[in-house]
Amino acid sequence: MPRQPLDSERSARVTDVNDSAQESGGSKPSRAGRNLPAAIGVGVLLGAAILVSLLVERRLFIGIVSLAMLVGSWEFSQALRSAAGVRVQIVPVLVGGQAIVWLAWPFGTTGIAVSLVFTVLACLLWRLPRGTDGYLRDAGASVLAVAYLPLCGAFAVLLLLPEDGAYRIITFMLGVVASDVGGYAAGVLKGRHPMAPSISPKKSWEGFAGSLVSGVGVGMLTMPLLLDGHVWQGALFGAAMVLTATVGDLVESVMKRDLGIKDMGTLLPGHGGLMDRLDSMLPSAVVAWALLALFLPAQ
Repeated sequence: MPRQPLDSERSARVTDVNDSAQESGGSKPSRAGRNLPAAIGVGVLLGAAILVSLLVERRLFIGIVSLAMLVGSWEFSQALRSAAGVRVQIVPVLVGGQAIVWLAWPFGTTGIAVSLVFTVLACLLWRLPRGTDGYLRDAGASVLAVAYLPLCGAFAVLLLLPEDGAYRIITFMLGVVASDVGGYAAGVLKGRHPMAPSISPKKSWEGFAGSLVSGVGVGMLTMPLLLDGHVWQGALFGAAMVLTATVGDLVESVMKRDLGIKDMGTLLPGHGGLMDRLDSMLPSAVVAWALLALFLPAQ
């Protein structure tokens, strides 16, 4: 079994990765550490693909979620294996993850729950032939991969089930995007006080305030305009999206710092891997579904 790096080694490796990224060729990253033109371009393309799928045939959105869970799960498993020698049981994670996402459409929460249980059991059984050495580590990481990605992603499919499902998805995604954009702008312009310096040094309380302003503002607009809800519901919804998006971002930052890596992948220019874009979306999808089910029960 490979030696696990010490905390000091991981911190040094993160510093080395960040320094080399800033010194490498290509477009100069912004103050917040992103290649801003590339990040904007990729974000616009992804947003356009999602919007077209929702407005043309909303079930196409399930295919986008399905593909995102495949790529994200693969990135997550490869990051764990290359950085820490942890072996996610990729076959049951990928196959079971697809079942969790696709069975949410016809069977709702029952389909998610049943497929989740079978996927977890499959992960535990799949690891048995490799013996006892590292079993809990590998099996635990596999279960985490299932719960973190396809399980949370399936709640985006649940958002789609009601007749106004396309607008629920748009409301949810605009809330998360507003949180990200508002936090980025405020953090770059006014960021002075780190929120969690040992986890994400560039994340500031000023940026969080910017996220709250933009997230709540967008929620107050989208809730009555798209879903016939109340302004106060939009304010609560927007605040919840900001909180969950921030927590999701911090959780992935903890994972990356523990592994000693800068990004989960390199698929998306200006963003890193797809996982680096899904981090705020995944927990927010669960909370968005719960709040909209409470505020606006499907008829």
